[in-house]
Amino acid sequence: MLFLASVLFLSIVGILFVHSAGSYWSQVHYKDQLPFAFKQGSYLIVGILGALFIRNKSFIRLPRFWLIIYVFSILFLIGVLIPGIGVVRNGSQSWISLGFMNFQPAELAKIAVLGMLAFSLAYEKKTKGQIYFQSAVILLLPISFIMIQPDFGSAFVLIVASFFLLFAAGLPLKFFVTVGITGIVALVALIASAPYRLDRIQSFLDPWSDPLGTGFQAIQSLLAVGPAGLFGFGYGNSRQKFLYLPEPQNDFIFSILLEETGFIGGFIIISAFVLFFTTGFAMAARTKTRAYQLTIIGFTSLLAVQTFLNMGVVTGLLPVTGVTLPFISYGGSSLVTTWGIIGIILNLANDSIREGRR
Repeated sequence: MLFLASVLFLSIVGILFVHSAGSYWSQVHYKDQLPFAFKQGSYLIVGILGALFIRNKSFIRLPRFWLIIYVFSILFLIGVLIPGIGVVRNGSQSWISLGFMNFQPAELAKIAVLGMLAFSLAYEKKTKGQIYFQSAVILLLPISFIMIQPDFGSAFVLIVASFFLLFAAGLPLKFFVTVGITGIVALVALIASAPYRLDRIQSFLDPWSDPLGTGFQAIQSLLAVGPAGLFGFGYGNSRQKFLYLPEPQNDFIFSILLEETGFIGGFIIISAFVLFFTTGFAMAARTKTRAYQLTIIGFTSLLAVQTFLNMGVVTGLLPVTGVTLPFISYGGSSLVTTWGIIGIILNLANDSIREGRR
């Protein structure tokens, strides 16, 4: 199956470039700990086993399951804001330490919100007003807690993916216009309330206005991508990973990948993502059960938006947001939950095929 082959390929590439991008950073800052690549490989095994487990479980197809997951995600989002439970990292209190890894509740919230939206729209008979109100509550409640952390990148990805799902569900255009205008007003208010967000926009427009501050990451990323040419400098030969680009194994791993493999390598990775997204949407199109179809669309859109946002930041097309590249960026929370999404998609798609045959 091309869908599964593409995600396996991207995950293996992720381990290779987590090793390359994070090798020097690991030696300097985490000398006595396990290498990033070893941890990423362990997370991948856990993610694949989790996906295999989820693929064959019937409770994934129950509306009650998504309600339970949604409630738990809200509790985790509240818990991460409590001092002593939440872990502050890069200025955001977005993590809960589990000892062997850090868990990011926003990752679970993305899955819970999209699943809850899909099943509520498919199975419950409501008036248009009830649909608008319930959809807004399901989405805005976790978004509010995510923004308090603050984690604007995760909130933005979740909102856009939810819009794709709601559009596929047939909500009228005036709903999106109303929500869009409200969102723009809220965005302006958020920028005005936090000066660092305005600084990020200014550094996006002109990163050289503050080359050692807000524009540093964007400049170092462009210095990695720009000189790479057609074939790059070769695997392991990145220069920006030597403490020029902060934590290159995370959000800016695509910069290192492009620096080492050039245009050709970038084209192959983007092609693999496109194959993954097109096969994911094709599976949704073949799915006859409405709730399953909307769920697959929502999850595929979620990963597509996150991929586009990360690549846009790396190449200077979008402001820095702190969003990881699915399957490739280092991180157990992100990789395991992403593979959980794969398991859910395979579960719903396969069940629809079986129902069609019966």
